[in-house]
Amino acid sequence: MSRARVWLAAAALLPPLASCVGPPAATPARPVARPMPPVGPPMPPPAPTPSPTPSGPADFVLTGEIEQGGAVIGTAPGGTQSLAFDGKTIPVAPDGTFLIAFDRDAGPNALLVATLGDGRQISKALAVAPRAWNISRLDRLPKYPVPSAEFMRLRPPEIAQIKAARATDHYEDGWRQHFIWPATGRISTLFGSQRIYKGGEKGSYHSGIDIAVPTGTPIRAPADGVVILAADHPFTLEGNLLMIDHGMGLNSAFLHLSKIDVTVGERVRQGQVIAESGATGRATGPHLHWSLMWRGSRIDPLLVAGPMPE
Repeated sequence: MSRARVWLAAAALLPPLASCVGPPAATPARPVARPMPPVGPPMPPPAPTPSPTPSGPADFVLTGEIEQGGAVIGTAPGGTQSLAFDGKTIPVAPDGTFLIAFDRDAGPNALLVATLGDGRQISKALAVAPRAWNISRLDRLPKYPVPSAEFMRLRPPEIAQIKAARATDHYEDGWRQHFIWPATGRISTLFGSQRIYKGGEKGSYHSGIDIAVPTGTPIRAPADGVVILAADHPFTLEGNLLMIDHGMGLNSAFLHLSKIDVTVGERVRQGQVIAESGATGRATGPHLHWSLMWRGSRIDPLLVAGPMPE
């Protein structure tokens, strides 16, 4: 047998080539790329979005006389939910304005505290300027004669009627206006004047201003308001008494009238004729006594209305 035939016969006895070759070698897995950690300190969290700022000033805004007998119109800080004046809650108008006043005998300090919607409080300390009052000393005159039995019988219900009128509260905007004088004439007695009698006894200070005018002089409303008292008979001291609520706890009283032209509950406008002057009650002659009160504090009309017109 030739060599070629022998080689072919031997090759035929070998298994196929594929059966003699093992499985292909596995391809090595590539590592998964991971981000490198940041270099330096971590980034701070984003700042929170600020909430809208309530409309209004950041602090109190005050206009007026911070002194004994004075009145002030203010604007509360934006977002004020409640307001206290010397520890007592006082009203605030929807636009943030309010009224405060200082009694004739107010102390040297006062405090406003506004509580905001988020619970924070904003305070403002007020220095109240003192006044030099007109004091008369009558060392030889006793303070008062003994009140008569008739006076003691009539006076308590009169006082109760006056207190009840002042306790009413109407939503009026007269307190915002610049007050005008209800009558023009010579000022015969200033607000705050006081007499000291024999033995050093102090009389009550003069709670308003006296304007010397003849009986029948028209009396005009110093500002808008609602009539809260119109006496149907002369009171023992005040005579024919008329009272007007100007809103925010501020009211006017007009004493010794000869005639009253308005009724309780009636709305009056600034400059409207409301009465006529007279000399009823305890009066030594015809004049108008005009007084102003805010929540128990007596106010000087001269500081509210300004100088008497010529």
